[in-house]
Amino acid sequence: MQVDSRTIETMRKAAAKAAKNAYAPYSRFPVGATVLTSHGEIFAGCNVENASYGLTICAERNAVFQAVAAGKPQIRAIVVVTSSDIPSSPCGACRQVLSEFGRDIEVISFSDRGKVLRAQVSDLLPKPFGHEDLATSSRSKGKAR
Repeated sequence: MQVDSRTIETMRKAAAKAAKNAYAPYSRFPVGATVLTSHGEIFAGCNVENASYGLTICAERNAVFQAVAAGKPQIRAIVVVTSSDIPSSPCGACRQVLSEFGRDIEVISFSDRGKVLRAQVSDLLPKPFGHEDLATSSRSKGKAR
């Protein structure tokens, strides 16, 4: 079920506000994101970079983790806001994390110029690694590798 335009606008504004708090001294690419839970709650996140690049956290994962930390892992949608000319879709790591919480999560990305990209997680990551892959591993069957 698609999210209504009023909720999307509320999420967009909150994501833009979060982007202003981004810590992005290396990429100079601030990103804000908000997730909407099935209970109608909105959680925001921003990217937080680190001199050891691998320890950086994206805005999308930050927002998801905020929702999970609050005990609300049922995610319906995510809005991403960047200060770019074209909408930026979530990176591969963020797509994988989002798929953990639902393949039908609506992804709505906004550029600084008002352009919009809409998709579902299943469109962005058609064959994710998931819990069902773990169920077939030799480790889950009690066999040593």
